[in-house]
Order: sequence, then C-alpha cells, then structure tokens
Amino acid sequence: MKIIGIIPARYGSTRFPGKPLVNISGKPMIQRVYEQASKVLKTVVVATDDTRIENVVKNFGGKAIITSVDHKSGTDRCAEAIKIINKINNDKFDVIINIQGDEPFIHPEQLKKIIKCFDNKSTQIATLVKQINNFEDLDDINKPKVIINKNNEAIYFSRYPIPFMSRLDKKDWLKKNIFYKHIGLYAYRYDILKKISKLEQSALEIAESLEQLRWIENGYKIKVEFTEHENVSIDTKADLIKLNMSFDE
Repeated sequence: MKIIGIIPARYGSTRFPGKPLVNISGKPMIQRVYEQASKVLKTVVVATDDTRIENVVKNFGGKAIITSVDHKSGTDRCAEAIKIINKINNDKFDVIINIQGDEPFIHPEQLKKIIKCFDNKSTQIATLVKQINNFEDLDDINKPKVIINKNNEAIYFSRYPIPFMSRLDKKDWLKKNIFYKHIGLYAYRYDILKKISKLEQSALEIAESLEQLRWIENGYKIKVEFTEHENVSIDTKADLIKLNMSFDE
C-alpha cells in the first residue's frame, strides 16, 4: 500500500494571511508540519496556491507543487495535488493523508493510527477523535463533535455538543455520557478522494460549515480511530503569540 501525505497550504487565509510562513521558534510553521509528517511518511508534499510558500518549502529541502487558488477546502486541494503528482511520477498512491498545515506539532502516532485504518480494505475515509474531558471543549463551537456507531464509523459531526442530554443540566453531561471531539486529520483511498471532490455542497455541510457532512450525506463511510494526543493548531495571531511565549518559558 503506497501512502502519501499532502499538506494543503493556502496563503490568503481570511483570519491570518501568510499563516504557513509564520516563524515558530526559528522555523516556518509549514516546515514544522512537514518535518513531523516525514517522521512517519516516506512521501510528503505541500500543495499550495502561492510561490512564496513553494519557495520556502523547497529551500528547506521539501517537496511542493502549485495548485489552484480557487479551492474551498483542503480536500479539494489534495484531489488536484494527487492528480498532478501521479501524472508527474507516472505512479499511483493508494491512500492520501490530508495533513493540516496549521498544526506544527502533529504527533507521529496520530499518523500511524490513521494509516492503520486502511488495513481494512473496506475503509473509504478515516479520521481521528479524542474524548472530551472538560466543559470548555464541549461547549466550544470551534471544536466539532462527532457521534460514532458500534463499527467506529462517524454518524454525524456538529459544532454543537452531541448527543443532546435532554433531562440534564449541560454542565452535568460529561458525567453521564462520553463525548468526542474531531481531530482534523483525514485520509482517503485514491478512488474515493476523486469521487468526493466532485460532490456538490450539501445542506448539512452548509448548515454546520463542516465538509465531512457532505460525504456522509452522500453515503460514504468515515472510519474513526481514537487518539489521546491534543493537537496545537494556529488559527489566529493570538494563537501564534501564545505558542511562541511557551517556547520562551
């Protein structure tokens, strides 16, 4: 099974333009993501829409390709990237891992776990979840929650705490039920990635602003694996300042 890690890296982030190139304790963030991924994966490629990111990646010895500026999601950028990569290499990767470019300390074990999902030939898409242990995470709409079935497949994702515990005060929910938050790492079989990237946006996806709901609405199954590691993502300049302060302590 041939596996590739693709790091979508868009320059023009609305909240934080140029985010992949910010300095984190002496290294561009995109380099830190790349190096972490390379601890597990033999082939890692940055898929970007900007030559500034491409040049930085190539300067530290990484691989990068230019993709369209019009992509609305990392999944769409991965789909274009793998098409270009396969054409250049005259080869085909079986599994594509979509590694978020704003998580500079992604843990190698997380990559190993998501790869393990594909030992089962029926796995179409895989992702990770982590048990929620505090009310702040449960109530945070920026940390999507997920419900899974007995086969460890995702049934639904929501920004709202799910399931809704109708007879309990919200602050008691964690005492009576196990809740999971989504860790934004995806992997897809090659043929599945081609198909889902052609799907139209769905009603649930638009309502929740979560692209994975489009796949579920169209009948695709998302295998879930569990992680104990908490990823550190950089979404705003405030996140960056806080992270760099932790290095200085």
